[in-house]
Amino acid sequence: MTRPEATIPSLTLRTGFEVELLAPAGSDRQTLAEALADRHAGRVTRSFHMDSEPSAVPGVGVFRHLSPAFDVVDGVGTPVARLADDITLTADLVGTTARPGHRGWYRLLCDEPRLLRLIERFADPAAPLPEVLAPVAELFGTRVEVVGGAARVNDSAGATVAVVMPLPAGRERPCEVITPPITTSHGRALEDLLGPARDLGFTVPAEAAVHLHLDGGPFRRPAAFANLVRLFAHWRDPLWAALGTNSECRRLAPLPAELLELVDRGDHQWPGLQAAAREIGLTKYADVNLTQLVSARPVRDTVEVRILPGAIDTSGILGGAALVESLLRRCLDDAPVPRPDADAARDPAGALEAMATTGAVR
Repeated sequence: MTRPEATIPSLTLRTGFEVELLAPAGSDRQTLAEALADRHAGRVTRSFHMDSEPSAVPGVGVFRHLSPAFDVVDGVGTPVARLADDITLTADLVGTTARPGHRGWYRLLCDEPRLLRLIERFADPAAPLPEVLAPVAELFGTRVEVVGGAARVNDSAGATVAVVMPLPAGRERPCEVITPPITTSHGRALEDLLGPARDLGFTVPAEAAVHLHLDGGPFRRPAAFANLVRLFAHWRDPLWAALGTNSECRRLAPLPAELLELVDRGDHQWPGLQAAAREIGLTKYADVNLTQLVSARPVRDTVEVRILPGAIDTSGILGGAALVESLLRRCLDDAPVPRPDADAARDPAGALEAMATTGAVR
C-alpha cells in the first residue's frame, strides 16, 4: 500500500538512490524488475553488473566479475530502475538450500579489469552459459572450452582470459535497486519502486545500506570540498548515531587522515587540491565516496553518501536523506564546518541540524 505523500519528507536536490534489498527464498531480482515494468507499461532488459571480490586463488588478489542485472524502462524508454547484485549481502544466504545456476544465471570472472570491460562490451548478457564467451574466443582466435557446468576462454598461449560459472546458490536474491537521478517528487518516485518490492515479500538484508548520489559539480571548489571532508571526518560518530548507520554494513571506513590534513592547510586552488587528493589514493568504500570529485575523468559525477541504514520504507529513507541534504548544503558555505561540541554526544541529530542551519547556503 502506498504511503500518503504528506508523511514523506521532501527533498530539493537532484538525488539518485541505491537501496539494498533481499528477495524472498525462491524469488529473485528479475521478478521485481518484471513487476516494475508492468507497473510502468515498460520492459526489462538483461545486462551485466560489474563487481569485485577477494580471490581464494594464490597469486590473484581480486577477482572481478559480471553478474546478471536488469534494466527497467517505461513505455517511452525512460529509465525506471536498475536491479543488480551486491556481493556484500551474504549473511541472509548462509545455509541456503537453493541450487547454483538459478534460471541458468551465471557469472563471468576475470582477474584483469581492462579485459573485463572489453568482455562486457562484446558478450551478450542474455546468451546461455556455454555460448556467452564465444565472441571473446573469436577476439583471441581460440575457442570456448566447456568443462562440466562451466566454460572458459584461453588465449593462444594458454593463459586464461575469462571463466563463466553458474551463479552461486542464493546470489539471485540480493537486489540493489538503483534509481536514475530524481529531481522532483522524490518520495513518490521512490515509493513506486519500494511499494511493489514490499508487496512481493522483499526485505532488508542484515548488512544493508542506502546510498545517496548527489551532483558533484558544486563541490569542486576548495572551500566546499574541504567542508565535505570536515563533515565526514569530524562528525563521523554523530552522523552514524543520528542516521542509525548499520554496524553490520560492509565497505564503510573513515576518510584518510591525510585528506583532512590536506584540506586544513587551505593553500590550494582547485586543480592542485584535486590532484593532491587523488594522490592520497581515495577509495569509494568509505562513509562518503569522493573519488569522482577528484577523478580527472569521472564516470559518475556525484558525491556518494553511503551511511544511511538499510530500509524498505520510503518515509524512513527520505528522513535520513533530508538530513544529509541539509548538511551538504551547509558544506557549500565557505565558512568552515566546525568540530562537534559536547552537545553532539548527547543529541547527535539536534547538533547536526543546528550546525546545518548555521550559515547554510539556501
